[in-house]
Amino acid sequence: MFRNLLKLCKSNHRLNRQVCSCRNFTKTIMASGNDKFALPAAYAQSQTNVWVEYVQLAMKYKPLNIGQGFPDFAAPKYVSDALCDVARSDNPLFQQYTRGFGHMRLVNALSKLYSPLIGREIDPQNEILVTSGAYEALFSTIMGHVDQGDEVIIIEPFFDCYEPMVLAARGIPRFIPLRKMTPTTSGIASSAEWALDTKELEGLFNSKTKAIIMNTPNNPLGKVFRKDELEIVANLCKKWNVLCISDEVYEWMVYKPNKHVRIATLPDMWERTITIGSAGKTFSVTGWKTGWAYGPAKLMHNLQMVHQNCVYVCTTPIQEAVARGFEYELPRLGQDDCYFVSLPRELETKRDYMVKFLSETGMKPIIPEGGYFIMADYSQLAKNLDLSTEKDKYKDYRFTKWMTKNVGLQGIPSTAFYSEPNKSLSEDFVRYCFIKEDGNLQKAADILLKWKASQK
Repeated sequence: MFRNLLKLCKSNHRLNRQVCSCRNFTKTIMASGNDKFALPAAYAQSQTNVWVEYVQLAMKYKPLNIGQGFPDFAAPKYVSDALCDVARSDNPLFQQYTRGFGHMRLVNALSKLYSPLIGREIDPQNEILVTSGAYEALFSTIMGHVDQGDEVIIIEPFFDCYEPMVLAARGIPRFIPLRKMTPTTSGIASSAEWALDTKELEGLFNSKTKAIIMNTPNNPLGKVFRKDELEIVANLCKKWNVLCISDEVYEWMVYKPNKHVRIATLPDMWERTITIGSAGKTFSVTGWKTGWAYGPAKLMHNLQMVHQNCVYVCTTPIQEAVARGFEYELPRLGQDDCYFVSLPRELETKRDYMVKFLSETGMKPIIPEGGYFIMADYSQLAKNLDLSTEKDKYKDYRFTKWMTKNVGLQGIPSTAFYSEPNKSLSEDFVRYCFIKEDGNLQKAADILLKWKASQK
């Protein structure tokens, strides 16, 4: 027993010396600025993430969260029932790896959906890739096509993963903001009033331009690009032989009289377009993390190479359930009982209600033509607030954090969707999300109006 105790003491002594040695080594490395295990340069500029920060903020202060973009109501019953049926199925293949580039039932369903919409037969095996959310579809597209020194045009505001993905691919982001081009005549601004400056856009295209990233309907502005606007982009892509990455995850959430135009349908654009879609947005199941990309086989090959060496294969039961969801909807496309028709109809009512109570509070919302977000100018509301307790660089971060902590309502700062040089264009705006239960939208209105009344 004594010998065992002695061995233990000696072992602990050696361990303590090793720990001390590791600590000294770490201090030495950090002091020298030569950390062998530092974050690679490709990701060094991407460490700050608004979603990580604001989720932690919400967990700590427990506000009513109308900032993050996910529904707080149930998905269509036939979709959730499909997943239950798959999970309970006696078919052992549903619980195992499926085809790496996409479960055959799902890619076949996607081909049946998009072929008539695009106006050509889409090959389900070679022209569609199922991914781990639209996020991975974007990643595979950018990593598969952008190389060192390639320039990628990004339209602002943009979903915040575009820039870090381009940087990780060693590309060079070139930014162009949507600007307010027409005056507001109805009293409340519309996202239609924001547009690209054609001369500014033309000036960004050159022999180094590899791609342009479109997002229509746009997150967070809600702009739906018109056909004539897309034609300008398409003509420049053809002139300079540029890839168009079209992020269309909100394709079904378009409000009348606007129409969603797929840029891949324009003349000679199928050959140079990769289109991104999302089951999470389509069926209100963001947690299922299933997306896809489609385009010509030659372009899709690059995505497949990235995907097979990263994710390799997506979740079989979820792909099977999503496929069944599409099969349920395909015969109903365009009809009143089609979810792709009923959801935007329901969301339009929610949108109009949010526009109303934000306006009554003293904010100036921008009515979105599509998507489920509203950007609102809060500057009049914040005039008399003391935001000095918040130390962030940008006003919208200070405002949203102050509101989270003191009012109990959380939005997302809109500068998170802009490049560093153009953040000043958006500092007076906050992003809110209206794909929420009516009761929670009512609570948001009550919170804001009660707080406003207390300020008098």
